[in-house]
Amino acid sequence: MNTTIPAVRQRGFTLLELLVVIVIIGLLAAFVAPRYFSQIGRSKTQIARAQIESFEKGLDQFRIDTGHYPAQEAGLVALFVQPPNEPNWQGPYLKKGIPADPWDHAYVYRFPAADPAREYDIVSFGADGKQNGIGEDADVASWN
Repeated sequence: MNTTIPAVRQRGFTLLELLVVIVIIGLLAAFVAPRYFSQIGRSKTQIARAQIESFEKGLDQFRIDTGHYPAQEAGLVALFVQPPNEPNWQGPYLKKGIPADPWDHAYVYRFPAADPAREYDIVSFGADGKQNGIGEDADVASWN
């Protein structure tokens, strides 16, 4: 009696099939990643705009209470910490301290504003932290 064990064929992926799948995943990532990362940049710009609007509301309340906007030397910190010689200060005018912008740079507060048509300026210089950029490096300002 001749008993032979039938050959068991192992099934799996060939190297060529694996390479095709890796290429397809790479192509999908190449299309999806730029859209995803551009969305992050837009979100940071929207956060900066929202924070600037919050500062503007605090500045308006500060002005109602004291009769003037904070001096440039006092800066936005005057919305959270009472400046010396401000007896009418009724703050804090923000729930939390002054945050950095979404790119971890400090907001710039100018009083009086660079343009005489405005009373003050609040600016975030974007991702690069420098004035006048484009794209994600663009300035986010209280007047636009």
